[in-house]
Amino acid sequence: MAVEPLIELRDVNKHYGPVHVLKDISLTVGRGEVVVVIGPSGSGKSTLCRTINRLEPVDSGTITLAGRPLPEEGRELARLRAEVGMVFQSFNLFAHKTVLANVSLAQIKVRGRGREEADRRSRELLERVGLLAHAEKYPAQLSGGQQQRVAIARALAMDPQALLFDEPTSALDPEMINEVLEVMRQLARDGMTMVVVTHEMGFARSAANRVVFMADGRIVEDRSPEEFFTAPESERARDFLSKILKH
Repeated sequence: MAVEPLIELRDVNKHYGPVHVLKDISLTVGRGEVVVVIGPSGSGKSTLCRTINRLEPVDSGTITLAGRPLPEEGRELARLRAEVGMVFQSFNLFAHKTVLANVSLAQIKVRGRGREEADRRSRELLERVGLLAHAEKYPAQLSGGQQQRVAIARALAMDPQALLFDEPTSALDPEMINEVLEVMRQLARDGMTMVVVTHEMGFARSAANRVVFMADGRIVEDRSPEEFFTAPESERARDFLSKILKH
């Protein structure tokens, strides 16, 4: 059964000065799909993730969301960012606001909800990520894993069509990684469209519909986790997997 395309990149190129970081990238993410992007450092994974909600402009090529080209700037761009939530490596929470206020803020500012409605939605989402009891605390009072779960709740609060995760666990201590991945696995089971840049191969194996392997700014493989992990086609992928799966 064909999946309706939600995010489409066609022949996308991106340079930082003389460095060609994305080379003719074409990628389609269907509604409800979980696509995990992996590859060596410097392969362009995070840049790819950041072009999808225009945190990084591209030099050429097209990116569409639900068939519409990404807006350039202004109010339309803010609306796009509400449709495509982003969870970063560093949690980017407002230190001087409570957990509840962090999750409610953009709902009020961007979605135009009243505070009561926003706070009610925030509490539902904090419960979903297992943090309702911490609603009145400040970010500094939480562990890194808890802060990242608040950041996920904040992204979900906008009712986005898709969520982008840019190495969401790489700043966390090992014992906190799983609590964040578990929330992400649950979102995957609930049918959220997700593009996840990660080093967590177990998550890629268990939660992804597709694994996209990048090297040197190109997509080298785009296959099911089963095919990719058991029989990678490219030398680059075999080399990469042999290095990381030994650990």
